[in-house]
Amino acid sequence: MTPSPPNIHGTLVALDDKGILITGPSGSGKTELALALLSRWRAQRRFARLVCDDQVFLAGHGGRLVGRAPASIAGLAEARSYGIAFTAHEPAAVIDLVIDLVDAKEAPRMADPAMIVLAGTSLPLLRQPGRDTATGLMAIAAALGAAPFSHAGNWPFGRGPGAD
Repeated sequence: MTPSPPNIHGTLVALDDKGILITGPSGSGKTELALALLSRWRAQRRFARLVCDDQVFLAGHGGRLVGRAPASIAGLAEARSYGIAFTAHEPAAVIDLVIDLVDAKEAPRMADPAMIVLAGTSLPLLRQPGRDTATGLMAIAAALGAAPFSHAGNWPFGRGPGAD
């Protein structure tokens, strides 16, 4: 019998050609941030889809990390104060960036270029204050070079803070 892939608590979205994995404790705003990202990207007529909410199966493939939804929750997202709602989704995405929602006191004011290893794959990590969707949107847009930011030379997809 083949072992199951690692299953982590998180939410995964595909924005253009980037997969963004949002992690953090229960109630930290993972789904809220994911839905806000989807809304922002779609408002700019860019590709944006939920991959999975709450649980993400991880598997390494050729040095990249792929996340997918467990079949039982594919296409479902929790809308706080409403319940479970259906939404368009992608079956899987390559993960390019991990956002970890932390207590506001633990979140750095400036990007702190960090890496995290998940399922044997090293990925850029941004720590963002939980339940602060506006700050998370801005940081992720900057990291991805999305409007109004340019990503030429910006971390995590290029040289970043402290680079010579």
